[in-house]
Amino acid sequence: MIRDFDLAKLRSLLAESERTGLQAFFNAIHPTLGAENLDALHQGEAARILPLLDPEKGAEVFAHLEPGRQVELAALLKRRDLAALVTAMSPDDRVDLLKRIPEEERETILPGLAQAERNDILKLSSYPEGTAGAIMTSEYAALSPGMTAREALDTLRLAAPDKETIYYAYVLDPERRLSGFVSLKDLILARPESRVGQFMHKDVILAQVDEDQESAVRKIAKYDLLALPVVDANRCLVGIITHDDAIDVLHQEHTEDMEKLMAIGGRHEAGAYLRTSSWRHFTNRATWIVGLAALGLVSGMIIHGFEDTLMSLLILALYMPMVADTGGNTGSQSATVVVRALALGEISPRDVLPVLWKELKISILLALVLGVLSYGKVLFLSAGSELPPGFNLGAIGLAIALALSLQVVTATLIGAVLPLAAARLGKDPAVIASPALTTIVDITGLLLYFGTAKMILGI
Repeated sequence: MIRDFDLAKLRSLLAESERTGLQAFFNAIHPTLGAENLDALHQGEAARILPLLDPEKGAEVFAHLEPGRQVELAALLKRRDLAALVTAMSPDDRVDLLKRIPEEERETILPGLAQAERNDILKLSSYPEGTAGAIMTSEYAALSPGMTAREALDTLRLAAPDKETIYYAYVLDPERRLSGFVSLKDLILARPESRVGQFMHKDVILAQVDEDQESAVRKIAKYDLLALPVVDANRCLVGIITHDDAIDVLHQEHTEDMEKLMAIGGRHEAGAYLRTSSWRHFTNRATWIVGLAALGLVSGMIIHGFEDTLMSLLILALYMPMVADTGGNTGSQSATVVVRALALGEISPRDVLPVLWKELKISILLALVLGVLSYGKVLFLSAGSELPPGFNLGAIGLAIALALSLQVVTATLIGAVLPLAAARLGKDPAVIASPALTTIVDITGLLLYFGTAKMILGI
């Protein structure tokens, strides 16, 4: 929690260039709280504080800032200070930052880094965005199968300061192929003279370096892992994905899916609302909205085509919104559960027939309930209304109820099949489960509504 007292204290220490006091302030709180306090300051103030902190603490605090804020501060830091900060960052955070900053600025930083760090950056940044390789870190603990438990603990004790986690240690053969893993608990409980290869876990849950990042982090969630090893085509260990990075990816994917569900385009970055310009928000939203508005003209053309039907029986206009809203709601429900099931790996595009069969059964039950309710609604609300000669309220109610029931069934099936079709074509299903679905369902709903009315009422 950020307090005005803390901000005033920070500004006072900064005004006096009190390095010791600033270091004590940030050392006494969690890096996340340090980042929140730093973020509450002006950019210039934050850029002056970072070089005064211990490099490791400064890197931790900096890593907890939002990506956009990191880029802004990186542009304000001196080259020497930025190089020191980048050096102290963990490999995955370091690569993420360098990918975001301008290329010319990146080229000025790299010469200030050690050769090993430059090589690591080039290696990690070579993996495509959205893959397991792009979010992994190279700071993992490795053991050989011939080590004793005592030797393994001594190795981890020495390696711990430079590794992101030592709770899992990965057992590698001489070619650095992954043979198994041991947990810190395994090493503590094992007899000191027993060999690692004797008690290591050989059934390793792992990810391929080119595997989709969402698929990789789902494994961490499914198997309750603290870290997930990442291997290349030869099963050589190239890095690990830690649980904290997995949470960040899930947060990012959730943000992306939520915005795509609402037909928002562009980059989907969490925590960037206020820093994103109004023009950028406009361009992200306008394309889909304008396109859907144009597609919505089809609805107007359908209504125009059934103008004689409406003029003959104006009561139909009263219940058009009910049918349209019900279809949109049921279609969105169906699309949402299917998109989520696809995202979690519960179903695949090959399951189209079982999915449609299940949704058909659900839609029929919904149609029966909603059809009866809509029939009663027509009789109750329109009782006493003047009708043209030859029409009775019961027949009109039946036509509307039947149209609504058909709309529920078709909208539910459309909502299910569109995400499956998108996934089959390699597209993001979340884009389909958006206002685009509502527009499509509106069009089919109007055709069903007026078609059913003409068939039953003969108009």
